[in-house]
Amino acid sequence: MTLERAPFAVDTPAKRLLFHTVRIETELVGRGSGTGTAFVVEHVHARGRTRFVVTNRHLVDDVVRGALVFPLARDGQPLLGSRFEVRIDEFGEAWHRHPDAAVDLAVLPLQPLLEAAAAQGAQLYVQPVGTDRLAGAAQLAQLDALEEVWFVGYPSGVWDQVNALPILRRGTTATPPAVDFEGRPEFLVDAAVYPGSSGSPVFIRAADGGGLWLAGVIAAVFFREESLRLTPQPVPASTALEAVGAEMIDLGLVVKAKAVHELLHDYLRHWQS
Repeated sequence: MTLERAPFAVDTPAKRLLFHTVRIETELVGRGSGTGTAFVVEHVHARGRTRFVVTNRHLVDDVVRGALVFPLARDGQPLLGSRFEVRIDEFGEAWHRHPDAAVDLAVLPLQPLLEAAAAQGAQLYVQPVGTDRLAGAAQLAQLDALEEVWFVGYPSGVWDQVNALPILRRGTTATPPAVDFEGRPEFLVDAAVYPGSSGSPVFIRAADGGGLWLAGVIAAVFFREESLRLTPQPVPASTALEAVGAEMIDLGLVVKAKAVHELLHDYLRHWQS
């Protein structure tokens, strides 16, 4: 926890983007430390309203120790420069993975983290994305093949350390969002995706101009290998480029938001039945 500063008014859509995310800091098995991105969603279901932290499953696999970093709150607003680390024992085991092992997503309920912080006198600031703003097939069908996208996270571990803020980035779709890239519930973005961008939420403006939709989650980046073959690989959590003889190109792979819905429903079916 750092010294508190004046509250920061979160009163525009762009400012809200800054607080959807949570920074992940991990110690990896045999690979040093790493950083990544998660974000908070709020889901209304038959038993009430539950908030979750969502990220990539490859960010939580093979982790020795991990923590989620939140800003502190005062009077319902975030305190710039404040941060609180929630350390999670058995970090990897705490996450619920998507039932399809090929879908690179995992989820964690938020409430136990809020309670653990409150027990230490800390009020965390969270700005969840409502699952009613997750783009489904109907919303994606209204979009053109080329659309501007916004995403937020911690590329190469970079963030505003003084103010404890993530980095906002933008790019364009590289494949039509309504079409499943190579038959999977994914699409590509033409954007600078780097280690630490894993788990970043990707937003697209609604076709009717009515705000932003969460279109998906960054999960992989394309590498150009020495043989000039292009391969998609999970965005590494470590800030070191792990693929020897390869370089990243500005194509990121995004898991569509409908997979987040599937993951939440699977969690609720398993743990609230």
